[in-house]
Amino acid sequence: MSLELGRRLVHASGAAIPGAYLLDRHVLETGLVTWRVVQAVAVAGLLATAVLEFLRLSGTLEHPIYDRLTREYEQDKVAGYALYVISGTAVVLVFEPQIAVPALFMLTLGDPVSGLLSTGELRTVKRPRVLIGMFLVSLALAYPFVGLVAAVAGALGA
Repeated sequence: MSLELGRRLVHASGAAIPGAYLLDRHVLETGLVTWRVVQAVAVAGLLATAVLEFLRLSGTLEHPIYDRLTREYEQDKVAGYALYVISGTAVVLVFEPQIAVPALFMLTLGDPVSGLLSTGELRTVKRPRVLIGMFLVSLALAYPFVGLVAAVAGALGA
């Protein structure tokens, strides 16, 4: 598996948390994965990420996984995964599930799709096919939760 594909799969794995919430809420109905549980998991993940990033940046923790999952330009600054966790946690804490879940899906699933469409090139402004692809994926992820107008607005922001 290529490094890029591995990064994308790790990124997409973040959909498991909101996915578990939806599965429990609408299918299993056990009440085990409540929104409070999602918030607690997000905060725990944020704390773990903060510790790991501190150790990584201070040189205390060197692990091959960082070589595989961080980009070259992230070696001496906060890595993208930490920014991902920070933003996801903020969304989970600030917004209700109806808004937070599609936002998390756009982050965890839409962004990797746009990365795959961009063929690994780093550009300040993405190519039109990447922007359109990200918009369409984000729209499809948000529409079932918030309706067309809000989904379009969210997809434009993504």
